[in-house]
Amino acid sequence: MDIAIQYLSEVWEILLEAAPYVLFGFFVAGLLKGFLPDDFVARHLGSNKKGAVVKASLFGIPLPLCSCGVIPAAAGLRQQGASKGATTSFMISTPETGVDSIAITYALLDPIMTIVRPVAAFISALTAGTLVDMFPAKAVPGKTEFTPLNFAATTLKKEEECTSGNCSSKSAIATAKDKFLFGMQFAFGELIADIGKWLLIGILIAAVVSTFLPVTFFQEYVGDGLLSMILMVVIGVPMYVCATASTPIAAALALKGLSPGGALVFLLAGPATNAATITVVAQTLGKRVAFIYVGSIAVTSVILGLAVNWLYAKLGLSVFSWINDVEAHQHGIVGYASAIILLVLVGKQFIGRRGHQHGESCGCH
Repeated sequence: MDIAIQYLSEVWEILLEAAPYVLFGFFVAGLLKGFLPDDFVARHLGSNKKGAVVKASLFGIPLPLCSCGVIPAAAGLRQQGASKGATTSFMISTPETGVDSIAITYALLDPIMTIVRPVAAFISALTAGTLVDMFPAKAVPGKTEFTPLNFAATTLKKEEECTSGNCSSKSAIATAKDKFLFGMQFAFGELIADIGKWLLIGILIAAVVSTFLPVTFFQEYVGDGLLSMILMVVIGVPMYVCATASTPIAAALALKGLSPGGALVFLLAGPATNAATITVVAQTLGKRVAFIYVGSIAVTSVILGLAVNWLYAKLGLSVFSWINDVEAHQHGIVGYASAIILLVLVGKQFIGRRGHQHGESCGCH
């Protein structure tokens, strides 16, 4: 009974700490959705222009899409003529971080990791995209591939739907007020429905780690060097966890002795890949791209993890101490109100969508 109470207390504490930042992240995501033109990314990446890999890596950072949700977006880019490298970069940087996950990183980890995480996402995406373009695969007869013709047909169909009055796209929205409301509806409706459930699952897993794993687990059994990072790669690559949900898990692992570099490896490898995404990449972009996709994430994340460990040591900082200090402070009315609002929003969306989501294979759009 005492363990159950301790576990529920851990769940509530993590939720109180994360909720204000999660809601703020959703708010910013809504602004991006409402005011950023639908074709903004496609206009810059929908070609084989020089620098497209760099742009793809940058554009993916603030977008709140998980590793499953990024697939249709990346497909659209590929259909518009983006190189395989640019498409790959976008598929990596987008799920590895976003405005929502950056906000929760500050809440549950520390300011250094808040900065390092998007920078590391950019580097890993840029590396993979560059390697894919450096080693192009030969076209395979009969291979399913994204084509501009298919994309054009899809676009024409959407335009016809808009003409017939069935279009709900923000392209038909004129005023700033309407754009704002459209973005907020997306952020606190569709996005909450897509990410909220996985965030709560991440919090539940983090509470399990906090409650049952010994405080010195990693120092005693794994260490804080290369072995712990390889372990995070092995756990993270096949696992489905979105960027927001991975953060409380990484924070809980850090409290049990996982190094900052090990935490970063999990934050990169976990959201960027899962078994379903790897399969889709292999089928649509080729096995060579899939190999580079997974291999570059694994190698780059470990190298960046080692660099982060060096940085923390050089600065004399400890992510463990920061997280402990964060947990020690009292939560105000904002924390309690945000936690309740977040739970209500997730619950509302979950109940509303439960009846017609039986056919989906993952909690993404």
